[in-house]
Amino acid sequence: MFGKRGNETPRASAPPAAVVAAAVPERAPPPPAAAHTPIPPNQRPEAAAPAPMRERGETYYATKSKVFAALIDTIDLSQLARLETEAAREEIRDIVNDIIAIKNFAMTIAEQEDLLADICNDVLGYGPLEPLLARDDIADIMVNGARQTFIEVAGKVQEAGIRFRDNQQLLNICQRIVSQVGRRVDETSPICDARLPDGSRVNVIAPPLAIDGAALTIRKFKKDKLTLDQLTTFGAISPEGAEILQIIGRVRCNVVISGGTGSGKTTLLNCLTRYIDTDERIITCEDSAELQLQQPHVVRLETRPPNIEGEGEITMRDLVKNCLRMRPERIIVGEVRGPEVFDLLQAMNTGHDGSMGTIHANSPRECLNRMESMIAMGGFTLPSRTVKEIITGSVDVIVQAARLRDGSRRITHITEVIGMEGDVITTQDLFLYDILGEDSRGRLIGRHRSTGIGRPAFWERARYFGEEQRLARALDAADPARAAAS
Repeated sequence: MFGKRGNETPRASAPPAAVVAAAVPERAPPPPAAAHTPIPPNQRPEAAAPAPMRERGETYYATKSKVFAALIDTIDLSQLARLETEAAREEIRDIVNDIIAIKNFAMTIAEQEDLLADICNDVLGYGPLEPLLARDDIADIMVNGARQTFIEVAGKVQEAGIRFRDNQQLLNICQRIVSQVGRRVDETSPICDARLPDGSRVNVIAPPLAIDGAALTIRKFKKDKLTLDQLTTFGAISPEGAEILQIIGRVRCNVVISGGTGSGKTTLLNCLTRYIDTDERIITCEDSAELQLQQPHVVRLETRPPNIEGEGEITMRDLVKNCLRMRPERIIVGEVRGPEVFDLLQAMNTGHDGSMGTIHANSPRECLNRMESMIAMGGFTLPSRTVKEIITGSVDVIVQAARLRDGSRRITHITEVIGMEGDVITTQDLFLYDILGEDSRGRLIGRHRSTGIGRPAFWERARYFGEEQRLARALDAADPARAAAS
């Protein structure tokens, strides 16, 4: 059935060209739509118990190239494209086994299984990336050209032990990934943000900007979404602090999550949104859609880069301004990077209580300064005091996340924005994280502590939503002296 027929050649626009584009560099680049949609990471059968990566030498890769060339000469791509992914995978495995037997390649059983899996991944999936995407313990995948790939596991960066055949195969895989969300990456448009089917964030920067071959960075999402209870188990926040955060999310405080790169801002934002009531209309604005809200009434918006003529760009500010006309109850901005912060603050201050966003900053005070700077970058000619008054009237709570030097992630501050004294924005910390030292393995030891604030500024808001007793219990549990006094 799958032998190549004498006079039949696939059409230039046929889907199979996209199926093998990642594996055959000399062929034309893939068209926008692939014939086989790669299996999402959360549905891959090997995701449950990924096998450790084995070291592979030059002999293995030379054999793989010969087997793959024979497969392309043997298989009928037009027939393969009509099959479901799993059926196509089985057919490829059968043909590869026949090729190995006919050509009498000297391979161990383990090497043959690796070869079968690699070739199936090359034709139907994301090639060498597939075993990494299947592992749930990996937080980041960083590909620096065809020969060098790193991963982050447990907060530490290490080599992955995989490689691509050449830079063209890597670029073709990048094109396959970004084409699934209607974007493109090539010499004329060498920078692209995209996402995988499970929401994992993807960034590609291609030659000529990337000198040593395409640089691909994937921020992976776990299959099982983290909750505040799990963050408590991991030590990212104390149980009392997690209770406070739940109340903050429930009573519609305007929240800004601040932190550095890789500190867990998006994960924390996902955790907070779990406590939004199911009857609220939520609109999210993101550069690449990552947030995965559990509520039924969610509208997700995504920015759009300019086309090849430099037209058609839709910026984050365009989305935020437009969603104000969509009758939102909460607006959630995945990442605030520029003048859209002004529109988000205006929305927070004009009836869209409970709105949230994330900002790159290393402390709550720096977060406030960054907001001022971003408003100034947008060309707004407002007095400094007016800008600070807008921030003070809009933001209720800043939650600071940090990635510590041992790779662990902690919520280091829960800080309220109180008001102004003169020309200075005043804040008060509800919870802080103190580093006490480190253990024999180099892991930091610390503790979360309450600052002993009698009543937070959002106490009346908690009373309005019927959460004041729960808030009082959480504050008492966090501060034994307060509990004894009461």
